Amino acid sequence: MKNMLLATALASALFAIPAAHAANDSGFFLNAQVGQAALDRNGYDGDDTGYALNGGYRWALAPNFLLGVEGGYTHLGSFDPKGAIPAIGSAELKGWTVGANAHFNMTDNWYLSGRAGYFRSDLKGGYVTSFDPATNVYGVSHIDDTSSKWYAGVGFGYDFNNNFSIGLNYDYYKADKNGLDLNPRLVSVSGEYRF
Repeated sequence: MKNMLLATALASALFAIPAAHAANDSGFFLNAQVGQAALDRNGYDGDDTGYALNGGYRWALAPNFLLGVEGGYTHLGSFDPKGAIPAIGSAELKGWTVGANAHFNMTDNWYLSGRAGYFRSDLKGGYVTSFDPATNVYGVSHIDDTSSKWYAGVGFGYDFNNNFSIGLNYDYYKADKNGLDLNPRLVSVSGEYRF
């Protein structure tokens, strides 16, 4: 219900603001995302608040299309294990990103975006290696290490003017190490400043 109220308020604010053409000029940008990260695999099933901070540069390749590079930091939160296997402990995932991004204006103000690249993460957690039904005991392996995988995401939003926009995003992060496979999703609201 809380998320629905936030989405309704955001949509109302977008339609109440007068249109101002957002020029697609090459330049630097900074953006921040905050939302809900979710993980439901390898003994984990939960969600937590996640956020990301990014900066980069985009080049205008056409009147309504920009392509650029980005780098940033993301923290995807902590996730508790499913009730049946508490011995694996909580999982945590955070790390650095570097990649490419695109910004395509469908109208003067509404846009679609995409991003993908390298995700260097710190991951902690555990996974079940064996189970003895006679004693009801799990064999567990714990991991506290780094992973070098990838991330990808899509979004849409509204350019208020040449410098500021807000959006709604879906990002997927791939992270695994030595049998611990964590692939959380982040649904977030973002704000971006261009200069």
